[in-house]
Amino acid sequence: MEFISLEVWKEARKLTNLVYDKTKGFPKEELFGLINQIIRCAVSVPSNIAEGCGRRTSNDTIQFLHISRGSLYELETQIYLSLDQNYISEIEFAEISDQILLCKKLVNGFINYYKNLNNGK
Repeated sequence: MEFISLEVWKEARKLTNLVYDKTKGFPKEELFGLINQIIRCAVSVPSNIAEGCGRRTSNDTIQFLHISRGSLYELETQIYLSLDQNYISEIEFAEISDQILLCKKLVNGFINYYKNLNNGK
């Protein structure tokens, strides 16, 4: 399955681009702190989806999808912290949170798809 055609990967990529855009306004002293952490998490989401799709077994794919999902939860926490520090507005928070929620649903659906493949064996 070619990962670049998957909706889950496309939406994760949108999330990553959104995060890059929103962190441009963060204070420069956060470059090696919160900005770095946020970007690493965001990049991890589509990267692990892609890596999972390149694996030989559905169990391996599921493992990478779980990592991707974990990165979404970590990113969500970091977005809350960004809001707490007034680095993003309520509107920006809602925009990013909505995209995170969409990605969580899609990743969970993809995990279930692969689990069902395993159960059909």
